[in-house]
Order: sequence, then C-alpha cells, then structure tokens
Amino acid sequence: MLCIVAAMIGHTLLGLLEAGPSHGYDLKRAFDDRFGRSRPLAYGQVYATLSRLLKNGLVQVDGVEHGEGPERKRYAITAEGLTDVEQWLGRPEKPEPYLQSTLYTKVVIALLTGRGAADLLDTQRAEHLRLMRELTDRKTHGDLADQLICDHALFHLEADLRWLELTEARLDRLAAEVAG
Repeated sequence: MLCIVAAMIGHTLLGLLEAGPSHGYDLKRAFDDRFGRSRPLAYGQVYATLSRLLKNGLVQVDGVEHGEGPERKRYAITAEGLTDVEQWLGRPEKPEPYLQSTLYTKVVIALLTGRGAADLLDTQRAEHLRLMRELTDRKTHGDLADQLICDHALFHLEADLRWLELTEARLDRLAAEVAG
C-alpha cells in the first residue's frame, strides 16, 4: 500500500510540474490545495519524492537559488517524466473489491469469541454516520474539488452502510456458521 501511495504522490507531483518548473515548497502547497486538504503532505515526503524522481530521471534541477537559508532547487519535468505521467493517466485504477475487510474480520472474531457483533455493527454505523455528516458539511461549504472528493467518499460510506445493514440482518446465520 505504501508503494502505491508513494507512486501516486510522485505522479501527482510530476503532473503539477507539467505547468512549469517549481520549488518543492510550491509543489507541496499546490498538492495540499488540490488534493491534500484533509491530509497534507509532509515537507520531507515532498523532498524524498523529488529526490526519487530526480534519481529516476523523471525530473531535473532547473535552477538553484542561493539565499540566507538552504539552497532552493527548482525542479522541471523531463521528457521521460512526461511519458511516465501519460502512461499513468492511461492506466485504469484497479477497483478495490474489499474482499478482505477489517470490519468483516472484526465481526467474525466477535462471534468466535462470544462478544456482541451487533454492538460492533452499531458502533461502526454511528462512526460512518458521523463521518458522513462531516463530509456533507465540508461538501456544502466547499468548492467543486471538495464536492467531488466528498461525493466519492460519501458513496463508499453509503455502500458500507448497506453492508452493515445486510450483515446485521444475517448475523444469526453468520453466528451459526462461525460456531459450526
């Protein structure tokens, strides 16, 4: 999972660099404004990613500014970087089927150990509803980017809620199968 996230961040920084050369600080700010409002990138992650992209020939240092603080490198995307972004954009993302869900595992373990799986489902439902209210508020007050990302998350949470209801309706049958 970590490699997938790192690759996505790298491709995103490359895509941002297509607009023109930029400093790491400016790339972090652009990333956070467009994609990381709820989970901003750490500066260390930006510079580690840029270092990896530089090593792999996907970016180059376009200039260095000397000042009172550390040197400020300006990065530019290379032809190889442009090709990499183009290939990344052309590849469909693998749909996540959630066949090995932590929540499902918790339900089965609760049943195996004689704990209340229904209570677990109720607690989870409350947490989903809390997050849905938070996302709906963010969507209401946000710009189009916020609306789209919140809709994506809300649709997934709605599917999870349907699963919670279905599992609760089948809990007796599941408990019998787990016990057998």
